[in-house]
Amino acid sequence: MPFRRLAALFLIALLAACGRIIPQTRTPPPPVRPPLAVPAPPATTLSSALLLGAMAGPSIASLGLAGDDAASALASFRESCPRVTTRTDLSGLTRPEDWKAACSAATNWPLGNAAAFFSTWLEPVRIGDGKAYATGYYEPEIAGVRIRQPGFDVPVYRMPPDLVRARAEDAPPTEKGNQPLGRYDEAGQFVPYYDRAQIDAGALAGKGLEIGWAADPVELFFLQVQGSGRLRAPDGTVMRIGYAGQNGLSYTGIGGVMRAQGLIGDQPGQYPGSMQGIMQYIREHPVEGRALMEQNQSWVFFKELNGEGPLGALGVPVRAKSSVATDPAYVPLGAPVWLSLDRSEASGLWIAQDTGGAIKGANRFDTFWGAGSAARSTAGGMSGRGQAVLLLPKGTLARLNKK
Repeated sequence: MPFRRLAALFLIALLAACGRIIPQTRTPPPPVRPPLAVPAPPATTLSSALLLGAMAGPSIASLGLAGDDAASALASFRESCPRVTTRTDLSGLTRPEDWKAACSAATNWPLGNAAAFFSTWLEPVRIGDGKAYATGYYEPEIAGVRIRQPGFDVPVYRMPPDLVRARAEDAPPTEKGNQPLGRYDEAGQFVPYYDRAQIDAGALAGKGLEIGWAADPVELFFLQVQGSGRLRAPDGTVMRIGYAGQNGLSYTGIGGVMRAQGLIGDQPGQYPGSMQGIMQYIREHPVEGRALMEQNQSWVFFKELNGEGPLGALGVPVRAKSSVATDPAYVPLGAPVWLSLDRSEASGLWIAQDTGGAIKGANRFDTFWGAGSAARSTAGGMSGRGQAVLLLPKGTLARLNKK
């Protein structure tokens, strides 16, 4: 999460169907983040790219890589290289050593000729039918302070020490094979951790877990969906916070709940299927709005971030219009991804550097747009469909076909 965004893990479909909850390293988001107006396609039941099937995609030359787009992608790819050459690829498509030649060449490759780098060292690979669905996320900035003061009463919590994984003898493993998150109660029994409603009601109050205080619970809720963001104090000082962990309870996209209740649509009395529309409903109906938010039992904990930009699940800064969150079971983290969508602003070359709780399945992407009002507007309304092509080290398909 790192940064996505608990989006994951955003936005529209994030909230609509599943939600971006940020990385867990943010592995986890962050990293929180699908357009609500259009339901997300169902995720495949197959568990990896290898099982779904990889085949040759259209030639890189036919993609028409734009100079600026390729240059920013190459810069982000370089930052990813120390990770992709050492980490295990959960998709099964590549091995760390597969990336070494391309990464070595990228080190001194001129950005002015970045398009040639990708066609020289990588090959196009399509996973399944290649049909892509993309949403957007951003780095929110909300009113907040380090030390509680009047008008700033919403706690921003760090990871609590009693949030642990169950011992093997106390609970069965999850579908991912790891032990579930929860806590041990006074009797020593392993139980689920406090949910959003319990935390809202003060379950963690008075334990010294606050790293900051926000002014608006609604803004903090959506910052949790994004998985990272900034707290800006009245004196202009900024504290950057990022995903530290999550309470182990499932994410419920409140946009999907609103849709099921007939609250989203274009009829009188209905609200737009966007982050902005959902926030409008919550503010106009505070009691119902709080109950709606509490249907999402997931809670994201934060830590203070220092250095450049929010970190994604790969452990490197995510970059506006260059970084994309993916499901690592289908896309190797660090791999370039070409998107051709019905949203021109999201079409182009991206680097997979993040994950998100809502970003699940093949060809599911969450594009990162940076910080500020323009980023918020673009990410909040992003819902694009089209085709996706992965760019993997040359020889990948030949090696996989020998298996």
